[in-house]
Amino acid sequence: MINQRLFQRQFQRQFQRSRLMATLGGSAVKFVMFAAICLQFNVAEAAKSRDGYGLWLDYQPITNTREREGYIKALSPWLVEGEAATADIIRQELTAALGAMLGVEAGPVGDSTHNSLAHPMARLLVATPEESAVIRSLALGDALTRVGQEGYLIKTTRYRDKPITIVTANTHAGLLYGTFKLLQLLQTGQAVSNLAIESAPATKLRVLNHWDNLDRYVERGYAGESIWNWHKLPHYKSQRYYDYARANASIGINGVVLNNVNADPLMLTPQYLVKVKALADIFRPYGIKVYLSVKFSSPNLIGGLPTSDPLDKNVQAWWQAKANEIYTLIPDFGGFLVKANSEGQPGPGDFGRSHAQGANMLADALAPHGGNVMWRAFVYNVEANVERSKQAYNEFKPLDGTFRQNVLVQVKNGPIDFQPREPFSPLFGAMPKTPLMMEFQITQEYLGFSTHLVYLGPLYEEVLKADTYAQGAGSTVAKVVDGSLYGHGITGMAGVANIGSDRNWTGHIFGQANWYVFGQLAWNPEASTKQIADDWIRMTLTRDDKAVNTIRAMMMASRETAVNYMTPLGLHHIMGWGHHYGPAPWIGEQKPDWMREDWTSVYYHSANATGLGKDRTASGSNAIAQYHAPLRQAYSDPKTTPTQLLLWFHHLPWHYELANGNSLWHELVARYYLGAQAVAEMAKTWDGLEANIPPQLFKQVQMALAIQTQEAAWWRDACVLYFQSYSKQSLPEGFAKPKHSLEYYKGLSFPHAPGDGR
Repeated sequence: MINQRLFQRQFQRQFQRSRLMATLGGSAVKFVMFAAICLQFNVAEAAKSRDGYGLWLDYQPITNTREREGYIKALSPWLVEGEAATADIIRQELTAALGAMLGVEAGPVGDSTHNSLAHPMARLLVATPEESAVIRSLALGDALTRVGQEGYLIKTTRYRDKPITIVTANTHAGLLYGTFKLLQLLQTGQAVSNLAIESAPATKLRVLNHWDNLDRYVERGYAGESIWNWHKLPHYKSQRYYDYARANASIGINGVVLNNVNADPLMLTPQYLVKVKALADIFRPYGIKVYLSVKFSSPNLIGGLPTSDPLDKNVQAWWQAKANEIYTLIPDFGGFLVKANSEGQPGPGDFGRSHAQGANMLADALAPHGGNVMWRAFVYNVEANVERSKQAYNEFKPLDGTFRQNVLVQVKNGPIDFQPREPFSPLFGAMPKTPLMMEFQITQEYLGFSTHLVYLGPLYEEVLKADTYAQGAGSTVAKVVDGSLYGHGITGMAGVANIGSDRNWTGHIFGQANWYVFGQLAWNPEASTKQIADDWIRMTLTRDDKAVNTIRAMMMASRETAVNYMTPLGLHHIMGWGHHYGPAPWIGEQKPDWMREDWTSVYYHSANATGLGKDRTASGSNAIAQYHAPLRQAYSDPKTTPTQLLLWFHHLPWHYELANGNSLWHELVARYYLGAQAVAEMAKTWDGLEANIPPQLFKQVQMALAIQTQEAAWWRDACVLYFQSYSKQSLPEGFAKPKHSLEYYKGLSFPHAPGDGR
């Protein structure tokens, strides 16, 4: 990023040269002058190529003279103490960022020892107490204890009667996070003259789940091939790996699952483990651990054993030996992610064992090394005759308290599968003795892929702020996830990555915002996604206040807009089969024998001549019983069920009257048309922002919005016509007739839609 390929090579060569010069008595000024030349070249190149590669770290010059001079006065010159690899990364970041944003005046100081006592003129000091006598003299012990191993302090103070800004932490990872936070303040135009920031992550495992296969195909990926080139690893270390690690570190992500949950057992073979080691070595200075998805049947498939039964002593020994092998190569390996007994994946259920018995076997193998197991609760194989939204709860709640201490049960935010809107999973608040790890989608599997502008911050926030009432009012999902509700020491949040080999990383520029907001909420689940959107816009697109306000409003409304043109009023799972592209509420009307009912659309919307919606009350599947009071009571009555979840919990007559006076049919049609119209208006709004957005970024989004406008109308027309075939009612007055027939939409085919899992 910021053309790091060229810059890092130049900077690293000159950095080593400057250290030699200092040792020989040379002046650090020579180094600053060279760095300034490099940065001027680098900024000029970056300005020409603002195409999305730089993400939110595409540092742009601050043009407000007063603001720029204030930053220079507060932060220049600067010093990073210490010899660790992370300290060198921080030096590179400050050199690039302050040079690009502020100009050559923002130079580093230092000698071969990077000693702050030798350079009292430094205005910005970045160091741990262990490495800096100045930091130790400031008596920050209590605050450093509060921020723990990954948190940081950013503080304006005085040293030797002169003002100084410090970034300090107990670890180098904390220093890196604090440095990125300081740079974010500059990028977003905030004051730095009187800082007192104390920040620590709410969750310990903040992880991206890559659904990447060894052949570089990405399941549910919409931004090109996998960024991992397994064929060239371990010897060819792409610059993109470093840029990826840097981006993750900037938002506090500290773990990466490299491969698909539908895992290939080859990943655990020596041939691939040395490749994993190469990535782990790159990521380590950025505070990032690597994890692997594993196939539960690996002892049989690659280990030569006749079984993979978790209670078999030979199977246990195989996993212990495999863990020892991995940790010999990668001492800080994070652990395993497991998808078991779901969608055809093998698991302990194949041998009559429980999920806990399977997870505990792996946990015991990892425990001596400090590793963790993330065991997914996305299961719906075991009880095929039970309504799908209930199955994970039924399977896992009885196991509460039976998992090892280094096991987290990873639960999707809703009880089905990353739908545009779902209620939160009832497992949150149902397993007080087990740490539950949130799993969000970042990739937009059910939300238009990478051509629909859908900011997922409001979705994440809606779920995290939802009250489970597990221990009375205020027992939010966020408090379950961060461990505070039940006192769990191990906590986590996972996001299914939307990252690929596309130049702009995520296919859609605004897809970057979903990566960004995930990291911010994993650090602080209570954060405002509106403020996060504001920061991302200023860091990525523009700092013009009027344009920022306009774009932020677009982003905050975009998720609700998508729900309206796709699945309003609690509808869900009515997309195309397999690839999940586009509307297909008719899937299942003529079901082949091999297709499960709960893979069809008709299973979920239950449309018929009398009405629409899935009855999950006591008169139906009774899924409401899995929620705590008073939610259970509220969801049992359509009059007290939130309108946005009405058809999730109830099958209602077409003439059912909503609180606004509309019939169900009228409101359904109105929502579909409202959503499509909102996308068209969003496209027009974006067109009016051309003067404020870098040309390549503007054009990318403009093209995507044109596609989204067409596809929103497609969703609207196909769904309205389909449900009209059951309601037998005319379109309400004022709504234009769809352009095509229902048969036309049913006949559309997309044999090579991306991300279908093959």
